[in-house]
Amino acid sequence: MAPNPTVMQAVESLDYRVTVGDVAAQAGLDLNQARQGLLALASDTQAHLQVSESGEIAYEFPRNFRAVLRNKFWRLRLRETWERVWHVLFYLIRISFGILLIVSIVLIFVTIAILVIALNSSRDGDDRGGGGPRGGGFIFLPRIWFGPDLFWFFDFDSTPRRRRRHLTDDSEMNFFEAVFSFLFGDGDPNAELEDRRWAAIASVIRNHNGAVAAEQIAPFLDDLGSGWSRENEDFMLPVLSRFDGRPEVSPQGGLIYHFPDLQVMASERPRGRVSSYLQEQSYRFSQASSGQIMLSIGLGSINFIGALVLGNLLQDQALVAELGGLVAFVNSIYWLLLGYGTAFLGVPLVRYFWVQWRNGKIEHRNNQRQQRVQALTQPDSELQEKLAFAQQFAEKTIVGKDDLAYTTEKDLTEQEFEQSDKIDAEWQRRLQEYKSNNP
Repeated sequence: MAPNPTVMQAVESLDYRVTVGDVAAQAGLDLNQARQGLLALASDTQAHLQVSESGEIAYEFPRNFRAVLRNKFWRLRLRETWERVWHVLFYLIRISFGILLIVSIVLIFVTIAILVIALNSSRDGDDRGGGGPRGGGFIFLPRIWFGPDLFWFFDFDSTPRRRRRHLTDDSEMNFFEAVFSFLFGDGDPNAELEDRRWAAIASVIRNHNGAVAAEQIAPFLDDLGSGWSRENEDFMLPVLSRFDGRPEVSPQGGLIYHFPDLQVMASERPRGRVSSYLQEQSYRFSQASSGQIMLSIGLGSINFIGALVLGNLLQDQALVAELGGLVAFVNSIYWLLLGYGTAFLGVPLVRYFWVQWRNGKIEHRNNQRQQRVQALTQPDSELQEKLAFAQQFAEKTIVGKDDLAYTTEKDLTEQEFEQSDKIDAEWQRRLQEYKSNNP
């Protein structure tokens, strides 16, 4: 079984000594996944299993366990190599759209210049009555200026001077990255929403020592149903399943939820910082600066208008055939150039309205979760009774290193001798107390 990267990250962030509850709370995994992932990782990295006097289990991992895994798993090495290669490939894909825009503009306007000069040469020849083939001879092509040096935008230098000149303070994209951002955005800002959701729920449970009411979890969930009430708390079932919880009923008939595995920690930890409700991030149209967006729109418009003008000039197929070369090549891919120019302006326009629609949905869900927090800020008598009942189940167990009954770090015989020494020391202490109290 391949190691779970999420479990590995949780172990590292928790200083390499964890319980199943620690990992589930840190990573937002369900307890079965956390347990299986820890067992697999422990067996692959020669981790130590530690059992406390009360029977609780902790795992202690070597700090170089990633190096151990890399030496053991060629697939992991291959994956890490592929991630580095994909990072480069994806960057090349991102900048390719801006490069295509510049190439398209250059091809379009150079071809327009050739066609216009050829047409003017033909008219001048006809006016003078001179012979010679149309468009023959040396053709002088004037320098076509597009404004600033466009190839500066391929400069990947991120020096402060370049950013001051060309980028706003909140953007470090070069122009080609900005074109991709303008076309397709910058990804889903809530791609890790489910991980955040379950990690926040686990932290809330941990912060309340393993016993909570449904009202404390509701601000982190969706789809509670329009008829949600205290008589219908079905939305807690996935939470119970994920973290191996159990419902408890108070004498007054109120429900609270008890999570024994989340009450066990490998060491004393501070309360997890968690917001009062799960907040989704709104989509941004683009993280490129406003200047980069305006430049993208301007160049896209130039490209589109130039394609339309070129299409009109290419109607003279006899002239195209006579000139050949670059003109014939551009004529063969004209519809690709026109299609790219149309999509370059059309895709962001459609995406703009899609972003507005998505953000409206996100705002609605955020408002719903925020409203559920009000039940906690001003609890009624029924909720107060449930919270008081939950305190009867709230506790915290620390699997400390000083009260271990068993650990795989040492030989069993050695541990038995140490255990007997502890027992003898305890008896000696009690005997001394007895003698001092009964002279």
